[in-house]
Amino acid sequence: MILIADGGSTKSNWCQLDDAGNRVYFNTEGYNPDFMGTTAIAASLDKNLPDTLPRQEVSKVYYYGAGVHNAEKAERVAAAMRQIFPNANAFVAEDLLAAAHALLGNKPGFAAILGTGTNSCLYDGEKITYNVDSLGYFLGDEGSGSFIGKRLLRDYLRGLLPDGLQDIFQEEFKLTRDEILDRLYNQPLPNRFLASFAKFTYDHNNISYCREIVLQGFETFFANLVSHYPNYQDYTFNCVGSVGYNFRDALTQVARSHNMEVGKIIRSPIDDLVSYHEAARR
Repeated sequence: MILIADGGSTKSNWCQLDDAGNRVYFNTEGYNPDFMGTTAIAASLDKNLPDTLPRQEVSKVYYYGAGVHNAEKAERVAAAMRQIFPNANAFVAEDLLAAAHALLGNKPGFAAILGTGTNSCLYDGEKITYNVDSLGYFLGDEGSGSFIGKRLLRDYLRGLLPDGLQDIFQEEFKLTRDEILDRLYNQPLPNRFLASFAKFTYDHNNISYCREIVLQGFETFFANLVSHYPNYQDYTFNCVGSVGYNFRDALTQVARSHNMEVGKIIRSPIDDLVSYHEAARR
């Protein structure tokens, strides 16, 4: 039995795949090693994995996660996997490789993630060959949920939300300035907190301000990241992630304005990722 997981900063989607090809799906929270250590990851797994999962029978764990930028970060996650699944080998790689596997399979092309955070790459059918660093939510992550949420919160705190949106936001979230700043500067996982507000723009997409900050986020994503890939217009634009999927009409509009045709946009890569690994086992 093997486990395959696509781990974002907010949520991890898992699939339990047995030798007969039967699939069982479940979710846990996301395990970004930029924000969580081995002990915290192992504790969360121990608490949140399904009781029906036979941990001793797992022989291999393929975990693709946000924040897995280097060998040290990968080992932080892999060590937690080995604690929870004592008979398993743990393969840990960045979530961007999962996106490429799911979107492109064994074919070369361009792949991106637009969820809580942002990432993108060129892929040669086996490995990532070129990456423009997204720099995380402090410096970059243009077009992501945290990027859109940051803009929304900033405008709210400055009293700049239009069309009665200021009152709607206050009524929905009931957050004071001090509470918002405490969550951002003193509490864990501020990127998730920021990204949680992206849904507000989706729920109020009939208001032009909400549509515009999403479009501006995607424009910045293309200007600062996508357009810096060599010959990027020769590729189709392929993307995974809740933000890319929920706002796919706006994303398609921006991509085409940059002369890039749109290929595959999916919410989650887990189904296609499992199929990729299932084919590799044959």
